[in-house]
This record gives sequence, structure tokens and C-alpha cells, in this order.
Amino acid sequence: MTVGVALSAPDAPNQVDATVELAREAAAAGLRSAWFGQTFGADSPQLAAIVGREVPGLQVGTSAIPVFGRHPLIVSSQAQTAQAATHGRYHLGLALGTKLLTETGFGLPFERPIARLREFLTALRQLTQTGTADFHGELLTATTPVSARVPGAEHGVPLLVAAMGPQALRVSGELADGILPYLAGPRALAEHIVPAVTAAAEAAGRPAPRIVALVHGVVTDDVESVRAKATEQLAFYEQIPSYARVIELSGGRQAADVAVIGDEKTVADEVRRYRDAGATEVVFSGTEIAGAADRRRTWALLGELAG
Repeated sequence: MTVGVALSAPDAPNQVDATVELAREAAAAGLRSAWFGQTFGADSPQLAAIVGREVPGLQVGTSAIPVFGRHPLIVSSQAQTAQAATHGRYHLGLALGTKLLTETGFGLPFERPIARLREFLTALRQLTQTGTADFHGELLTATTPVSARVPGAEHGVPLLVAAMGPQALRVSGELADGILPYLAGPRALAEHIVPAVTAAAEAAGRPAPRIVALVHGVVTDDVESVRAKATEQLAFYEQIPSYARVIELSGGRQAADVAVIGDEKTVADEVRRYRDAGATEVVFSGTEIAGAADRRRTWALLGELAG
């Protein structure tokens, strides 16, 4: 099992420069991968490509690009370019997104998300593997009158999906290389998520999927106040049905209940629980919540676990 970290520096004077410095620090701590979110700010494939060039050996990934408001041809171009820039160390994560951000931000109806995900993945895999596509679906068309191949990305791009619900897990098992569940505790992984996506992959004749568990957590002695801050920061997810469901399946009532907050032993034990639940990789997010000192303390522990 590898261990990585999600990097975020939206309040820095220069987000790109600050993120590169954080990535260098993460690699020095022994972490194996760095992941970048995608909303309406920094372009995560570009950020991953820059970090991957600046920090050799570090795996980099996007977690995750919503399929609404994007097109497989454009995402393929971004992903292949990042793959070439990093010499094979880039991992592309996709997401359904949310009704609120899709309809408010893009002015698009959040309709038939699973059908869109299926068509998006089908076209995108053609593009990233061959540089060509001839896909005509109900919701998407992707054809290549000229080549979409990016030299240097010939081995394709790993495709992952931030899937947690039954339908999304089925599509991901059939068409993707793995999943990126967030706020899904070990119980939800072991009893619901891993069995569903693994069965779908087996039925489709695909290899066992990667399970990249994104865990919100930090090593700290100030557990009570940090958990209160996490409760406030994560409350947004409780309004999204897919997250509310997986939090409940994990045994929690609110998002902060599945956050991993405590001393080194507490966090190490939880990482092992994720491994035992089927996670092939663990990526910690929110490690900056308690300040720089506790972030470094967290990364030091995670680096040891990654080793």
C-alpha cells in the first residue's frame, strides 16, 4: 500500500510556487504521491504536470475533475500532456460533481450523471490509449478528424473515479482502473464499496481495481478543537446525498465522524484499518487544518508508513 497526500495552497501569494514547495516537502518526508483537487480555481492537470516535473519520482494525480462542463477530447489532451510531462507518473481522477456546483457554475442541468460518466469514460479510454476516438453516445460525441495522441504519453493514463454509490461503482469497475472514495470509512469500504467495484471489474474481465482512499485527517494533540474545525469545514458534504450515504455506512452521523484526528498511534492504526478494508493506497487530505507544525508531524508519520 502506498501513502500520499492532497496538496492545497489557495491562499498563498502564488499557488503554483507554494504547491511545488509543499510537494518537495512531502517527497522529502517519504510520501509517494501528491494529489490536487479541482473546482473553479487552479487547473489540476497543469498543476500536477508542473509538480511532477519539479519533483522527480513523486506520483501526481487529479482528484477529481467533474464530467459535467468538460469534454473527453479536452480532458484527454490535458491528461496526456501531464503524463508526458511527468514521464508516466500522472493519474487522472474523474467525478460526477454536484448538482449545486454544476447548475450554479456551468448553468447545466445535473441530469443522468451515471449515463454521462459511462459515455465519458468510454470515449476517454479510447483517446488516452490510442489517441483516436469514434464515439457517438446519447449525451456525448467524441471523434478525431486529426490525431489526439500526445507523444510521450503512449502508455496511456490511469483512469480513476470518485465513485461511492452502487451505480457509479458498477461503471467504474467496468471502465476505469480504480476509484477515489472520499469520507468513506473502513466499514463502508469493506462492506459496500470494495466488494461492489471489484465484482463489477471481475464481471467485465478487468484487473482488480485500485482503491485510493482519500482520508481527511491529521496528527495533533489538540484533538477537540481540530475536530470542531473539521466539523465546520466538512459540513458542506453532509448536504450531498452520496456523501451523506457513505458517512452513514461508515458509522458516522456527520462528516467529521470519519475524519482521522489524534496522535501518531491513532492515525497509524486507522491507516492500517483502511488497508485491511481493501484500500490499495491511502491519501490524506486536510493535513493543514491544525497548522504547519502538525502538518509536518502528520507527513512524517505518513512517510514512515509509506516506507
